[in-house]
Amino acid sequence: MLDTPEITESPAELTATIHLIVPRSEMRSVMGPAIAEVLAAVQAQGIGPAGPVFSHHLRMVPDIFDFDVGVPVRKPVSPTGRVESRERPARRVVRTIYHGPYEGLGAAWREFDGWIAANRHEATIDLWECYLTGPESGLDPAQWRTELNRPLMD
Repeated sequence: MLDTPEITESPAELTATIHLIVPRSEMRSVMGPAIAEVLAAVQAQGIGPAGPVFSHHLRMVPDIFDFDVGVPVRKPVSPTGRVESRERPARRVVRTIYHGPYEGLGAAWREFDGWIAANRHEATIDLWECYLTGPESGLDPAQWRTELNRPLMD
């Protein structure tokens, strides 16, 4: 289920990330270790996390995921392992909240993109998800919340 999408300004955000380019089939096996590595780095440096874990998909190719996994931080992370400092720029976005298990995200994105097109908005090629609540907050996937963001063309 999706909340009613809204257009909003997303502020610039300093992040600690790991950049990954992987086949779609490997997505599940690389996400957990990458998240753990980012969280360990920012916690060891005492700079975060300052918000929820996110994945920022930079380009969409059907069989390849090219994306950053990260968290917002209070100050730049000192590079360690695969973790580096980045800044997500301020942008105008269409945003909604998806309620449900991660397996439903593909359908949620299709519904969301349909709403964007039906409302005559033009989105950029990148997108990001913020994992507001998930398995760490309870076993019932109906209670999980993922924020979906599509930047708009100016």
